[in-house]
Amino acid sequence: DADGCRSMILHLQRQPSLERCTHGDLFILDGLEKAYECRTLEDLIRPEGEKIPGETAIPAGRYQVVITMSQRFKQLLPLLLNVPNFEGIRIHAGNTDKDTEGCILVGKQRTPSSVLQSRDALGALQPKIQSALDDREEVWIEIKDAEVKG
Repeated sequence: DADGCRSMILHLQRQPSLERCTHGDLFILDGLEKAYECRTLEDLIRPEGEKIPGETAIPAGRYQVVITMSQRFKQLLPLLLNVPNFEGIRIHAGNTDKDTEGCILVGKQRTPSSVLQSRDALGALQPKIQSALDDREEVWIEIKDAEVKG
């Protein structure tokens, strides 16, 4: 658009946490369209202020996403900026809560405790993020917790 402030919005809708993990669905919002992208898996959502290192999902909210070199994975990966009380939160391939360390895993399929075809999902998502960044768009992820029915 003419004023150059387009942005790509990733929308992560979480499900209620299970015993060891939290499933979700990732969508890409484009204008008024909401396109399904892939499954996600994160650590448990814990009560406000409670954090177990490597075993806690990041707080729901809105975070800017950039792509930088991951020292851990030795490859370019999406990085979430300014996550309260967390550092180095990335979107990457992996299958179970053991692989997350607070990060967001992506996959094409899910089982009760994992996501599958994770590299395929990342391989589809990351170029879309990179393309938006190449077009000088900001990329944001909006993470919403499941609505708990009272």
